[in-house]
Amino acid sequence: MEKKKTKRLNTFDPLSILLAGGLIAVDMVIWYQILFAAPLSLATSAHIYFLDVGQGDSELVVLPGDIKILTDAGPDTKVLQSLANVLPPSDTYIDLAIISHPEADHFGGYNSILDHYRVGAFISNGRDAAPGNAAWSQLRGKMKDKNVPLVTLGAGDKIHYADNEINILSPNADFAQSAELNDTGLVELVKTPRFTTLLTADTGFNVEDFLLASHQSVRADVLKVPHHGSKYASDDAFLRAVDPKVAVIEVAAKNTFGQPASSTLARIASSTNAHVLRTDRDGTIAVWAGDGTIEISKEK
Repeated sequence: MEKKKTKRLNTFDPLSILLAGGLIAVDMVIWYQILFAAPLSLATSAHIYFLDVGQGDSELVVLPGDIKILTDAGPDTKVLQSLANVLPPSDTYIDLAIISHPEADHFGGYNSILDHYRVGAFISNGRDAAPGNAAWSQLRGKMKDKNVPLVTLGAGDKIHYADNEINILSPNADFAQSAELNDTGLVELVKTPRFTTLLTADTGFNVEDFLLASHQSVRADVLKVPHHGSKYASDDAFLRAVDPKVAVIEVAAKNTFGQPASSTLARIASSTNAHVLRTDRDGTIAVWAGDGTIEISKEK
């Protein structure tokens, strides 16, 4: 993939992260299963891949030690090719598989993944898809057949591994019960020692307002733009609070939703100095920390 650097960050300092405890809400048996079933790797720095899965979301965080955390898997089998493009053929283990919320463009590809990869544990917001959703029933059945645990997390929970952590900022108890599934999406602040990424699922203005009103830190070097660049997300105040250097929009070319919306692109441009990347134009996008820089590569 073509490499491209953003501007040098004059104030880019390594994050100092104090970690305590293990994976909250996952018992030690599950965490042992996750860690010790995985192969070792020589990777020395964290990378995050925004996978090109068409009209859907899928983000792969790879930590040193070959710890792989996949958030969402797009709608269908496209995720398999995207994973094959960034992982070696022998690397068929995913430590944690996160379902941000139970809509098909976020979980559908996991049915294919479970046919080709081993998964240590699934994490979700505790909600089920709409009754009669065959793909969701199939996925839950595969989890059961393969004895893969499913863990529910929400606002305030954290996942720790070495000097990396994922803070779950939303949903709180109210949003978790919302009739609008987009409100229930897991919002993850992924902290590595050298850069921070905010993954926002399909959340909209109301969740952004909640995050700001609750005085949670949403500052991040990299922003996964909410809801594929929908006009109902990425408010000016939220974008200024995140202040990203890189903003990634996961979206399909010529999609029927008109995403990303021109109004959203305008807000990103006026409220941030972010370098904007899009999977419809750039394919799979990789982000990592260089020597005082945020570095990116893109497939196209």
